[in-house]
Order: sequence, then C-alpha cells, then structure tokens
Amino acid sequence: MENFKNIEDFTEEKKEEFYKNIGKNVARIRKKHRLSQLKLSQLIGHKSTSLLSGAEIYYNKQHFSLEHLAIISYVLNEDIEEFFKE
Repeated sequence: MENFKNIEDFTEEKKEEFYKNIGKNVARIRKKHRLSQLKLSQLIGHKSTSLLSGAEIYYNKQHFSLEHLAIISYVLNEDIEEFFKE
C-alpha cells in the first residue's frame, strides 16, 4: 500500500482498492489451502458463504474486518500480513 502524507490522499477509490486487494489475498490463500468458500466459512464459525463470497470481491462494499482476518489467519496458520500484500 502506498504511503500517504495527508488523510485526504486516502480517497474513496484508494479505500476500495485496499479492500479489494485484501479480498483477493484471502481468496488466493484460501485456494492455496484447497478450501471452498463454504469450508472456510465453517472453519471461521459461519454457516453460509455470504461473508466470504461478498468480501472476497468487495460486493456491495462488503469487506473483512480485522477480527475476520485474525480468525482466518489463525485457522489457516498464515501470517495476517499476507492479506495486506500487493
């Protein structure tokens, strides 16, 4: 993620890019572990794929919280920083 000197530099467009990048990384790591969206959803305590499927593609501005990322990194035994790589 690029560095910003002013909060004004973190535009709505930049925020969307940030969340989309995280979603792509979650999907990449999930696939690396050969897990379906349903299986990972179950592992993190959800009964359906709605969170995962929406947040992976930033559908209707749905995104992962830090808590979601912490739980996913724990169950997959991955460093949380992997979700923020460009």
